[in-house]
Amino acid sequence: MGNVRTEGDFIKINEWLLPLSWLYGLGVKFRNMLFEVGILQSRSFDVPVISVGNITVGGTGKTPHVEYLISLLKDKVKVAVLSRGYKRKTRGFVIADENATAKTVGDEPLQMKRKFGDDITVAVDRNRCHGIDKLTGNDSTGDIDVVLLDDAFQHRYVTPGINILLVDYHRLIIYDKLLPAGRLREPLNGKNRADIVIVTKCPHDLKPMEYRVITKAMDLFPFQRLYFTRLDYKDLTPVFGGKEMPLDRISHDEHILLLTGIASPRQMIEDLTPLCCNVKPLTFGDHHSFTASDVDRINSEFAAMPQPKMIVTTEKDATRLIALEGLSEDVRASIYALPVKISFMLEQEGSFNEKIIGYVRKNSRNSILAKAKDDNKPRNGNHSGNRSRTISFRDH
Repeated sequence: MGNVRTEGDFIKINEWLLPLSWLYGLGVKFRNMLFEVGILQSRSFDVPVISVGNITVGGTGKTPHVEYLISLLKDKVKVAVLSRGYKRKTRGFVIADENATAKTVGDEPLQMKRKFGDDITVAVDRNRCHGIDKLTGNDSTGDIDVVLLDDAFQHRYVTPGINILLVDYHRLIIYDKLLPAGRLREPLNGKNRADIVIVTKCPHDLKPMEYRVITKAMDLFPFQRLYFTRLDYKDLTPVFGGKEMPLDRISHDEHILLLTGIASPRQMIEDLTPLCCNVKPLTFGDHHSFTASDVDRINSEFAAMPQPKMIVTTEKDATRLIALEGLSEDVRASIYALPVKISFMLEQEGSFNEKIIGYVRKNSRNSILAKAKDDNKPRNGNHSGNRSRTISFRDH
């Protein structure tokens, strides 16, 4: 595979655990078979549903891709995001409001709610079918036009109209193994359920030959569409208030404490290193709940660093850090979140946007897009009304 397998290759296989992976795979295949033969039921809904997820443990960039979809659709239709709300302390169906915290809805849903405010509805429910029923049956949210399911590729009780599978460029699923030897949560053929596959976190200088090699290696069906995206960083945002800082304002002799509680911090380290030669990682587990001892460690690690210095963290971590007590004034004044957004490569953005908007237009019950389409049709007595069903992207 050339550079694709050597440059930034994050894959590590624990060969001695492969027998356990084989047993794990039997269990996953049995579960998938129950859905295929109809013993376990998957529901469709009469509101457009777009699922974004992966089949690996660890970050593939789900939140930035969901945020891209929000930005694409929020000015055209009423958008709801439904997430599990991982590691929240509440149960059941919860709608995020102005009082929401990471403990009530989870860090990623809170991040999206704070970023987009009242432009969208953000809800959490472990049972996604129940969550969609609550969203569409609630007086305040019953007029939503599209539901974005966050991290739901393996939640097969819902049949989405568009199923988007994210694959990390640095950990291509075609070279990975099932848990616990690797990080695959289901066999490779699980990718066959995807309507759209996106290879994420690509290097900015990915060569045309690498695109072609990856495309061939992914071995997708004709109905599936393959896209490539990269992560772009925006201006640093102070977590506890203040002015934003452009990345080019970071001096080369700056000392950065990179504070993360995410699945894959290595990419951030590699991206920040060209800006500053002194990057010190302080890494916690994904969705880590910071404790008093963690606060003491953050304070002491930062105090020991020479000037000039600052702390950089992720937007997701910032939602949990902001509620922490005990952080020193020096830390609070020096900690910045690094926002990320995705950009499509190979000039694929227009094609992707068309597919998403076209699906919502054809299936939305009350959206502006559907209304605009109907307004261009001749009126007659045979109009079937606005009610529609969730149609698979494959039907298009």
